[in-house]
Amino acid sequence: MSDPSKSLSGMTRLRNYFLTGVVVCAPLAITAYLVWSLIGWVDSWVKPYIPSSYNPDNYLPFAVPGFGLLVALVLITLIGFLTANIIGRSIVSFGERLLNRMPLVRTLYSGLKQIFETVLANRADLFNKVALFEYPRKGAWSIVFIASHEDNEIHAALEPREGRTVAVFRPITPNVTTGYLLYVPEKDLIPLEMSVEDAAKLLISAGLVGPEYEATTRALADEALAKEGRQVFPRPSHPARRSRTASSRPKR
Repeated sequence: MSDPSKSLSGMTRLRNYFLTGVVVCAPLAITAYLVWSLIGWVDSWVKPYIPSSYNPDNYLPFAVPGFGLLVALVLITLIGFLTANIIGRSIVSFGERLLNRMPLVRTLYSGLKQIFETVLANRADLFNKVALFEYPRKGAWSIVFIASHEDNEIHAALEPREGRTVAVFRPITPNVTTGYLLYVPEKDLIPLEMSVEDAAKLLISAGLVGPEYEATTRALADEALAKEGRQVFPRPSHPARRSRTASSRPKR
């Protein structure tokens, strides 16, 4: 007669193997699907405008995926090269003046241009620091990305009341592309040494990835509470898990 405990242990191992396979295969499959979808989307837009004599799909027995994407990258790079000289800048300025005369198009174009210039031109300074901020209530700490130290009208209006302020972005877990833009006093921020990528992983995984950084953020939050004389609640200690060696296995 089979031992039920052995059967249950075997099912547990099979379940763990399956979950491990999902962890390994799911990111690869999703990444491959997104990349393939992007290539197909760009090809569907670019290939119809490629002359038939230069399109390999017309004289090969199979379609060449990514050829439209390659052509798009070459054209964008060439446009950037031409725009860098005086003649190219003059043409772009003339086109922008025409767009500025169209009410709806002017607003849409100027907004999109400002977004792309901010993200691409200043990518080295965009969200390059991570900090802790006490939000949404006392004793609750959120991870925020420091967005800007530049002085503007908002900083000037807040300086008489709050002192030096900074713009921070508080992302929402697990979708870190959405969140809240906050202007907060710089003195209320606790800088962290972790990178933006590590902070994003911590937020997307809801604290499951990067436990060493989670311990660091907890320690900094407790230190801030102690400095203000507020109560620091004790945290339960998790005993180390014993390894099942030959001496620790139950004897039959």
